[in-house]
Parts: sequence; C-alpha cells; structure tokens
Amino acid sequence: MNKTNRLLNRLIFSILMAGFISFPGYGQEEYKDPKNKALNELYSGGSFYEVQNYAQPTGKKQPKNIILMIGDGMGLAQVYSAMTANGGHLFLENFKNIGFSKTYSSDNYITDSAAGGTALSSGIKTYNGAIGVDPDKKPVPNIRELAEIKGLKTGLVSTSAITHATPASFIAHASSRSSYEDIAADFLKTNIDVFIGGGIKNFEERKDGRNLSKELKDKGYQVLYNIADIQKIKSGKLAGFTAQEHDAPMPERGEILVPATQTAINLLSQGKKGFFLMVEGSEIDFLAHENKTPGVVLETLDFDRAIGAALKFAASNGETLIIVTADHETGGMTLNGGEYKTGKVIGKFTSGGHTGIAVPVYAFGPCAEQFTGFMENTDIAKRMMKLLKLN
Repeated sequence: MNKTNRLLNRLIFSILMAGFISFPGYGQEEYKDPKNKALNELYSGGSFYEVQNYAQPTGKKQPKNIILMIGDGMGLAQVYSAMTANGGHLFLENFKNIGFSKTYSSDNYITDSAAGGTALSSGIKTYNGAIGVDPDKKPVPNIRELAEIKGLKTGLVSTSAITHATPASFIAHASSRSSYEDIAADFLKTNIDVFIGGGIKNFEERKDGRNLSKELKDKGYQVLYNIADIQKIKSGKLAGFTAQEHDAPMPERGEILVPATQTAINLLSQGKKGFFLMVEGSEIDFLAHENKTPGVVLETLDFDRAIGAALKFAASNGETLIIVTADHETGGMTLNGGEYKTGKVIGKFTSGGHTGIAVPVYAFGPCAEQFTGFMENTDIAKRMMKLLKLN
C-alpha cells in the first residue's frame, strides 16, 4: 500500500471514529454505562470451529518463554457458555493443569481491572484504580519490565485500548487508571518490542500536543494502523493500532485478536533469550457488563481461538508456558439452558459489574503443574517471575 493510500485510510478511519459516521466501537468507559445494559439472555447458536488437540510438551524443566492470556471478566460460566456454543469443545480443553485465583484487591472484596492487572503483572495487591503502584502509590516493577531488563523480548496484545487498565498494568505506573495520556507516554520509557491494540487517541490527540506515534517511529518502531498491515511485519519493533479507542465488539471488528497474537509470537520468538507476552481478550468483560449473552459468547470464542494460536506455537516449540486466567469475573453470569447440537446458550446475570468469585487458571507447557489448586492472583506473577529467573 503506497503512502497516499495509507494516509487516506487513516483519514477515513479517523472520521469513522470521530462520530461523523456511526462506528460500533467503545469509548474508554462507555461499556460500563447503565444505559447500555440491555438484557439479552439467548445466544441462538452459530457455526462451529474445529478444535485441535495438542500434547503437553515434555523434556524441558523450565520455560524459556511465557505467554499470559487474560480473559477480562472471564469466569467459569463465560468459558462454559463458549464451550456449549462451539458444540462442546474449546482449545482450552488442552489445558490439563487447572487452578483457581482469588481476585480481591487490597481495599475491596471485588477488584477492578487495574488492581487485578497489577496483581497479575507485579505480584502485589493494591487498591482499585491503581496501575503498577502499591497501596501507598509507590511504583512496583512488573514482569514485563523485569523481563526487558534481563534481555528477553516483550509484548502486549489487547482488543481494548492498549492504555486501558489491564495492558496498562504491564507497562505503566499511575495512581489512577484514567490517566490514559500519562499511561501512553510511559510506553516511550520502555523498550517493549511489540504492542498491538486500540488507543490511537491517547498517542496522537493529546492535550500536551505530543505525537507519540512520531516519537515511536523516531525510536525505530514500525507504526501501523490496521491488522492487514500489522500481520505482514516479519521483524523489528512494532506498534500496531487497531482503533481510536477500543476495538468494536465481535463480530463487527472481525479477525484481529488471532492474527495479532500470531504476529506478536512470530516477532518475539526471534529473540535468543526468550520472551514474555501478555494477550488480553478485553471485551468479554465489556459485554458481561452489558448483560448480553451473545456478546459474551462471541468474545470468549474469539479469545479461545487466540489461545489456539498460542497453543500451536507452544506445542511445537516445547519451551513455552501458557497461562490463561482472568482478572475477575463480570456480570455474575450463570447458565440456565443450552444445547451442544445447535450451540444455543441461555445466560443469566446477577450484576452489571464485577463479582468477587474466584476465577479459573489454566496452564500448558513446562512447569504447568505449578499453577494448580487455589492461589492468590499475586502468586501467578510471582511464580512466572521465578520461572523466568527475574528475581
């Protein structure tokens, strides 16, 4: 694609996202607005995708690489709704080592994504709204930073704005999750190798007048604005933007998470010392906030396909540990009916917000057995750091 066409595509994209033409995306916290909560209990079914079985790798005692996959808001009901919708099978079934994470924050029985993300990235409990800081608002190191210091390649992938709470917890330090422009600026303080997600606005339409995308280019990053171009990148540093703020929900956004995950793995696996990658299925949470069973199902299925992409790599690589979990459960979802044959799911919700229930933890690869039983969410970060010899 020539420079003129790229500029034209960006102009069209900006117009769409600015609201001159309706575009089915989300503003930063729009998905939490009660006016968007519309009870929709029935997912009537759809097409199934094939699930491949992968054998647990043997022979490696320690992982060289870790892929942490966070289904935001994904409790057991969300997982089983997707399993039902896909005829009874998910890629997640390849994970034989299963545990549960206690998700409470330092100041609340029910965590938010910022405190939950900080627990998973840094191994400390903190207050709701905190990004990479402790209860006294002092910065704490996260696993991605520690991996970078040790020479590992690092990356983040998200279907939300890359400055949103969960991915932000792996890159930034802020006393408030709403400090989106400050969080974006923190990317320039790191040498992260690849990040893909929404959030163009926080990099290019800033109150301080900085154009962080230009600054990223000056640091040697390839800055791209659509998944078709992003997935063509075969080497080098990459900043991939897929939306002005958050991506649209499924099915409107199309295939983004799977190719983004594949691209990140391809780039990061070129490093000799290993890598750390966090992949977030962000909008399971969004649709659960809105109590929309069809949306929850489609988002969880999309996340499972990304898990499949990671599994394909890990099974052949043999020295990659994949951990799949959630920061919290959203919606208090339960299932009141379903059918494997058609994929029909009937969901019910008890809340429009988060709940305090423990969430599943799934592990595949070297040392997967260390992620079974009940554990604190902070234990996940601590165990990953130990396995990569970061502390």
